[in-house]
Amino acid sequence: MAITAPSEPAAASSTAKRDERRALGIASGAHILHDGYTDLIWLALPIWQAEFGLSYAAVGFLRTIFSGTMASLQIPASLLAERIGTATVLALGTGLCGLCYCLAGLSAGFVLLLAALLLGGLGASTQHPLASALVARAFAGPRSMTAFGTYNFAGDIGKVALPAAATALLLVMPWRPAYGLLGLIGIGAGIAIFILTPRFAAEPAAAVARSDQDQSAKGRFKPGYYLLLSIGAIDSVTRAGFLVFLPFLLIGKGGSVTIAGFALTLVFLGGAAGKLACAWIGARFGVIGTILITEGLTAIGMLAVLVLPLTASLVLLPLFGIALNGTSSATYGSVPQFAESGDRNRAFSWFYTGTLGAGALGPTLAGFVGDIAGVPTSVMLIAALVLSTLPLALMLRPTLYTQSG
Repeated sequence: MAITAPSEPAAASSTAKRDERRALGIASGAHILHDGYTDLIWLALPIWQAEFGLSYAAVGFLRTIFSGTMASLQIPASLLAERIGTATVLALGTGLCGLCYCLAGLSAGFVLLLAALLLGGLGASTQHPLASALVARAFAGPRSMTAFGTYNFAGDIGKVALPAAATALLLVMPWRPAYGLLGLIGIGAGIAIFILTPRFAAEPAAAVARSDQDQSAKGRFKPGYYLLLSIGAIDSVTRAGFLVFLPFLLIGKGGSVTIAGFALTLVFLGGAAGKLACAWIGARFGVIGTILITEGLTAIGMLAVLVLPLTASLVLLPLFGIALNGTSSATYGSVPQFAESGDRNRAFSWFYTGTLGAGALGPTLAGFVGDIAGVPTSVMLIAALVLSTLPLALMLRPTLYTQSG
């Protein structure tokens, strides 16, 4: 009778809530695994160098092939998802990331390892565009900010959890089965993603077409945008370059591979805390002040890790991680100030392409310099390049305040 009438809206609301929870859970879980797999490479670099007799340039290229493939294929991943579905592409991508580490554990030489990492980069290219789009489709209005905050923080959990898990496994088994076990998690997660991801209706084609036309009709970015992009690119390339050398620095001080893995965990823990710390720093000192503080401390931290003994370096690393991660929080958050509302998607896409591309090139460039000049000289050159962001930030100040005004 009449009492059955309200049940349909109630059921629809219950289904919507369930889909929201599943979408956020799937997106956050994918972010944990993909970011964790991406940063797991840093721990593996000294292992692979010893296993396959690689130069620093070859070691850096291993990281570049993964991150470069990931950075360059994000737009094709989005286009493929429009054709065959987000769940299918994200599931395949997660499975490929896991398969990458299973194959790396079976690799008999550099070429096979390179092929495995190329496959992993292909899989990793799916996560950022598709998981973030999944959250955007599930949540609307002010609630989307909270959902995206949860999704973004999940990536930091992965950066800490997977290297820590690998470090623990390396205490009890060789690297090949350890990395193979971690890879199996990704394959299992890919199956779960395919089954559990909610299937949302596609956005209306007319709305998408209007959006594309609006984007193409917009003008150029506001003054200062390319200065901000330059700061972000330098920050990204120097961070990636230094992380190539960090395990080798610590091993050179007498640390083991597991100590190097623990050290990377400390850096990533500091990086996660850096997002909170830099919110406070930004509120107190502004964007320019944040960049000056974090980049100055990053350069000092790099030189300190170079000269300090092992124990003191380990104590310093969490604080160093805060500074190392702080500049990216300030630069990414400032992008909307340099574009009109209709141009912000394009501004972010260019910014991510520039910074991720620079981060992809950083390890190979650093490796070449390391082969020629040695690790200590390379770290000093990286620290000097970090300091070049300080005058750029001062040049950015007038344009940033003009946008704010």
